[in-house]
Amino acid sequence: MSCPGHHGRPGASSAQVKSVATASAAALLLSLLPRHALAQLEAPTPQAQPAPAATPAAEPSLEADSQAQPSDESATEAPVEAAQQILRAGDDGIAEVVVTGIRGSLGRAMDIKRENKQLVDAIVAVDIGKFPDNNTVEALQRVTGIQVGGRDSGEANNVTIRGLNDISTTLNGRQVFTATDRSIALADIPASLLGGVNVYKTRSPDMIEGGVAGQIDVRTQRPFDFDGSKLVLSARGIHSEEGDTTDPTVSALLSDRWNTGIGEVGALLNVSYQRLRFRDQTTWAGSLDPYDAATGERIPEFNNDGTRIINRGTALSTTPGSTIDVDGTPTEYLLLRDAMGGFDKYGERERPAGNIALQWAPNEKSKYLLEAFYFGLRGKDANSQLFAFTNGDRYQDFDTYDGTNVVSRNYLDAPNIYTNVNASKPKTDNYMYALGGEWQLAETFTLKSETIYQTTKYTQLSQGMNLDGTRYRADVAFNADGKGTPSLEFLDDPATEGIDESDLSDPNQWRYTWYYDSITKNKGDAWTWTADGDWRVDYGVLEKIRFGVRYDRHDAKSRIGNQQANCEAIAGCDTSLASNPDRYETTPGNFFSGEATYPSQWLTGDYRYLLANVAASRAMYGFTGAPAFDPANYFDIRENTYAGYVMGDFDVQTDIGGFDGQAGVRVIRAESDLGYNTLQQDWEPSELKTSRTDALPSAVIRYKPRPDVIARLAYGKTIGRPGFAQLNPAMVLNPATSTGATFGYAASGNPDLDPVEAQTLDLSLEWYFSKSSSIFGTLFWRDVDGFITNVNRSIQVSDRTPELNGNYVLTTPENAGKGKLNGAELGFQWFPDRLPNVLKGFGVQANYTWIDSESRDPVYGNPDDTTEVTGTRNSRVAGVSDWAYSVTLAYERYGVSSRLSWVDRGKFLTGYNYCCSMPSETYSSGEASMDLQLAYDINPNFSVTFDATNLTNEIYRTYYGDSRLFNQDSQLYSRTFALGLRYRL
Repeated sequence: MSCPGHHGRPGASSAQVKSVATASAAALLLSLLPRHALAQLEAPTPQAQPAPAATPAAEPSLEADSQAQPSDESATEAPVEAAQQILRAGDDGIAEVVVTGIRGSLGRAMDIKRENKQLVDAIVAVDIGKFPDNNTVEALQRVTGIQVGGRDSGEANNVTIRGLNDISTTLNGRQVFTATDRSIALADIPASLLGGVNVYKTRSPDMIEGGVAGQIDVRTQRPFDFDGSKLVLSARGIHSEEGDTTDPTVSALLSDRWNTGIGEVGALLNVSYQRLRFRDQTTWAGSLDPYDAATGERIPEFNNDGTRIINRGTALSTTPGSTIDVDGTPTEYLLLRDAMGGFDKYGERERPAGNIALQWAPNEKSKYLLEAFYFGLRGKDANSQLFAFTNGDRYQDFDTYDGTNVVSRNYLDAPNIYTNVNASKPKTDNYMYALGGEWQLAETFTLKSETIYQTTKYTQLSQGMNLDGTRYRADVAFNADGKGTPSLEFLDDPATEGIDESDLSDPNQWRYTWYYDSITKNKGDAWTWTADGDWRVDYGVLEKIRFGVRYDRHDAKSRIGNQQANCEAIAGCDTSLASNPDRYETTPGNFFSGEATYPSQWLTGDYRYLLANVAASRAMYGFTGAPAFDPANYFDIRENTYAGYVMGDFDVQTDIGGFDGQAGVRVIRAESDLGYNTLQQDWEPSELKTSRTDALPSAVIRYKPRPDVIARLAYGKTIGRPGFAQLNPAMVLNPATSTGATFGYAASGNPDLDPVEAQTLDLSLEWYFSKSSSIFGTLFWRDVDGFITNVNRSIQVSDRTPELNGNYVLTTPENAGKGKLNGAELGFQWFPDRLPNVLKGFGVQANYTWIDSESRDPVYGNPDDTTEVTGTRNSRVAGVSDWAYSVTLAYERYGVSSRLSWVDRGKFLTGYNYCCSMPSETYSSGEASMDLQLAYDINPNFSVTFDATNLTNEIYRTYYGDSRLFNQDSQLYSRTFALGLRYRL
């Protein structure tokens, strides 16, 4: 009986089998020796065996290609290399040698790309359970066309494919999501659970719809993946440099398979636990407004007669001497920032995870699978902000940037400042269960079916607290180093003895003010049933017909409640810190690692106390219990999706090479019922029913002029549906609470959002010039209609309570017009064989992506009605860099496995700002990271590892249109170093 889950190498000769057996015997014998001893031995040179010729009609096997005429260098391997090989049994019962380690993983990833008809890139574990990265996102950053970001909280969090973040996520081909999202946060999947990840850039009809950018399929291990029993234990200690903490990551995999009286049975258990304490630091400079150059007073938004002076979101001239008409008088202005501050974010996060897989093959024509998965998140963190107003009275005239009217430095008298801590306690539990079977009903027909249930909950408790104060004087420089990092320095008043006004850790100079209390409860679940048929027809050029159906019922519900109060306005609330000394703490210190002139630390709310003593905090600020759920911050949606597909695989052999491919169509009907609340005289429940049918055709053709060269042409239509929260039309208001703030912030969804549609075309050429080496290039075109972008605009609310009415900056999602996303990818992977013996394990992997993006975004040009669309403008697609690349140097020899990687991407648009008088476009200057992985095999069972991330200690920066005049954030994330031990049997 063939072993399920393995694919053999056709056409192996007896000489090849003998060679394999010899290598395996040597590997078994040498596995008893330490690796450093193995490195001293030399292997005999085996005789090269000619590969059997492939018939013109058959697709060449990559593994068969690897047996063809090896060079002298590749044939003469030291026994240490033989010990890095394992035996795998194929469906034809013939054993084959599979190389493990970094070269083996990169070679297998290359095989997946080569063997798949679609355009797909992959990552494969260096060995079972051994990814050198902390999570799935970090593991993906070296894949061509992948860009990662959001490197806060000690790890990378966000991923895009060719610049777009609308990605469908699947787990072993099944759609997976978190709470009310349509996809899962990939950072929540520990890398230790992965067998590999496939990144699909083109789509076939049998793949689940959704995700204009593509699909990321996370693959886990199953018991039939192994020949017999398998035990892998690993532990790592991860040291975070900025937080000066060391935390554990542990995992275990146990798998076995047995021949029994009822057939072959396999069982696998894989568990993982990760704890990570982190610290991220950000300095920021606020928005700009015009100030009277003569008086220093802020120019108002309206004239005395009510006519508008300033159009928020419209950049003003930076030419010296520029004027604005104020009540009919030309008034010279200067552009000055209203505030400056810093964020010190620190805390901890735990991720328990695990999966169980049971497989049963009662006979050669049927097999069954039961899988269960769990992913969890537990967190406690503090985001502590130091906020200083920079537009008050001055003790000295300010400075401007040369040749501009933009203030570069200001000197403040008695500045108002406050600190704010947002303490949060998120919790996620995600469960998935799947039961399926596969039956060979006839020699040419196979049927698969599966039932899946997923349930997921996300809850978060947030506690916020402000401390307010006033200082003697402050000296602020908005771009002190010329790179975007500001400086903030508080001065001591020499006239006050025993008080140091520059010391922000003195509790006598602070008072309790605002308190914020918020709770979030999100829940999602889904029932899914699938059935897929595979019929081999061999009718002319048509080889196979595949078809299938899928039903999915997806429910999502979100509730959020919040309340806030000011201690100064509550009878009996003592604002003195001395009266409640347990409620505050001092931030860790050495803020921004000395990279900026900034207060080293400051007083802030104690996040641990706030999260552990919620009832006491509520009572102090006059609340008797938890906040009621906000009727505006609620939705409850059910979406039923019916899908079916049909596709055909074809193969044509000609005198100029072979052509094969597939073509088909997927048809989907989605019916949704959205429940939400609308404000009439009071909040009232409302309902919105929608339905939509889409047909998504796709086709791909591969041309193989020779076995090692492949050209592909792929076309497809894809859609990306809006997130559930994006459809909720109710407006949530967060009024201004800080002293001097003139507006609050509001957010609402948009029930009129349409799915994003894209027509895609890809053309690639690939050359696989050796077992583990290749070079490829891809051109791609994306015509996209309806990019979803967040739009900010100023509004005035007058139909709520007196506490809520006022001026707001409203953020809403909108469909943009037609756009494009065109570009090119180049990739290269090379493990040269003709190198001196010591350098023989050297390899290099590099890729480059260039993207030309454009979106036609709506313009809200009427300052008196900012909800009115007055036109469109062409701009870059948010989140898309023009270029990105990565370079990885690998070395594997004498028991050492190493990899040094550098990833980099250019600047990209992050969004728009419509509140003030600087350029509305906000940009990131780009993101880069250097990571290192080292491993040494003490013997075939034990390995020691060392990993490091962010070795160059990069600072990430954002800005408004001009990085010198209008810098925004400078972000410093921690370097991490990890030491680990791994045991496998």
